[in-house]
Amino acid sequence: MELAIYNIQGKDTGRKAELNDQVFAIEANEHAVYLDVKQFLANQRQGTHKSKERSEVSGSTRKLHKQKGGGGSRIGDINSPVLVGGGRVFGPRPRDYRFKLNKKVKQLARKSALTYKVQDNQIMVIENFTFDAPRTKQFVEMAKNLNVEGKKILLVLASQNKNVYLSARNIPNAEIISAADVNTYAIMHSNAILLTEESLDVINKL
Repeated sequence: MELAIYNIQGKDTGRKAELNDQVFAIEANEHAVYLDVKQFLANQRQGTHKSKERSEVSGSTRKLHKQKGGGGSRIGDINSPVLVGGGRVFGPRPRDYRFKLNKKVKQLARKSALTYKVQDNQIMVIENFTFDAPRTKQFVEMAKNLNVEGKKILLVLASQNKNVYLSARNIPNAEIISAADVNTYAIMHSNAILLTEESLDVINKL
């Protein structure tokens, strides 16, 4: 599979980029994508939630009234979960939401996500570039030239580039990532993926 290579002015360079069919044209597995995205989001959770249970609520432990003979329902202390201000029954406790996913499943999910994006024409290959200094205006102009302004942009670079990163940092829905760190969630969360020639060489070998 081949895609045209554009420069940051949005013009076709006349050259073609070769996409590895083993990465960009596989039989996509939707369930693998689901599992990988689920794991990614689960790993982001702090798991520090906690509610106070009956024994942790501040209040007297005196029995409010005797067990029998009052004509009403039996009740214990003021910390009872059935009373306003009482403890919570089976409330959340701190826990770790992370879970294991096999490397081959994650690899299949990543390739499936890339295949979906190619099928939807949401991947574009651009020439290698850099900015002389951090300038948000330059990044905005590049997005306009490539007709991806206003979309969720994922720019994949071969390696970290401080000037490009700082230029895009203040732009909503724009994310910069290195080719080695590309993950299924980042791919699926964007609808305009920009691959530089160098980053494509790395991804073709994933």
